[in-house]
Amino acid sequence: MGALACSFWADEAVKSWVADHPNQTAKIFMHYVSRIGDWQGHFALGLLLLGAAWWRGSKKWMRVFLAMLIACALAGIAARAIKVTTGRARPSVQTEHVWNGVQWKAKYHAFPSGHVASSTAFFAVLLFVNWRIAAACLPIPLLIASSRIYLNAHYLSDVVFAAMLGLLCAAVTAHYAFKRAPRPG
Repeated sequence: MGALACSFWADEAVKSWVADHPNQTAKIFMHYVSRIGDWQGHFALGLLLLGAAWWRGSKKWMRVFLAMLIACALAGIAARAIKVTTGRARPSVQTEHVWNGVQWKAKYHAFPSGHVASSTAFFAVLLFVNWRIAAACLPIPLLIASSRIYLNAHYLSDVVFAAMLGLLCAAVTAHYAFKRAPRPG
């Protein structure tokens, strides 16, 4: 919770830094990262990996990739519900009130980042299976989070909360997906 509190405190400083350091090449790159990093990209990757595991006959990895898809979906649904109810304006929106309550317009759907929540949940499931693979995949949600901030779509606190939400969804999914059945006797 301390990280979340610090991120709210640093929101304006990060927003100002991004505004003071424009780079067209970086913006184009971050745009592509953001497009690929949406839930559809994760879903396609998950299905591809699930198919590969099925083709190889690996029930363990089929379960892992299915759990990754479920965690991604849970995080996306939870993020969407929170976005609509909080109504936080995106950094690019000029408004007097940052928090606006229930809103249906996308320009008021900044908190939390659905991209980051879904990506973090997707790859965090690997933490419960193989931490080395998870560590290798960690740069992906971090890059997506950076892209969302750099494109002025989210505040720092939006992506920090989204990462926490993604971790929670991954933990819940992994708990049920990899729960061991009690041994008889």
